[in-house]
Amino acid sequence: MDFDKEMHFYNEAEILKVLGHPIRLKIVAGLCAQECNVKHIWECLDLPQATVSQHLALLKNKGIIEGKRGGVEVHYSVVNPLTKKIVSLLMAPNQAIPSP
Repeated sequence: MDFDKEMHFYNEAEILKVLGHPIRLKIVAGLCAQECNVKHIWECLDLPQATVSQHLALLKNKGIIEGKRGGVEVHYSVVNPLTKKIVSLLMAPNQAIPSP
């Protein structure tokens, strides 16, 4: 197997690091299914708003999610295509990993 020396995978590694936390992975999986505001997210996860806000800020800073203001609320959604692919693979039931 040859490796492409030009591909550095920095962006991909950053996304995987951010998704490596169970709370952030739950948030992203939920946002892949439906855009939500902070209140709905913390109510669904049964976590303090401050905790959810910290995780959302990190996801936003890494370019994984974006927030759109609608009146007094901000609705978040996943905007990173690679993240959507990763989550869809993780969420696929009985998905076998193909062998090389």
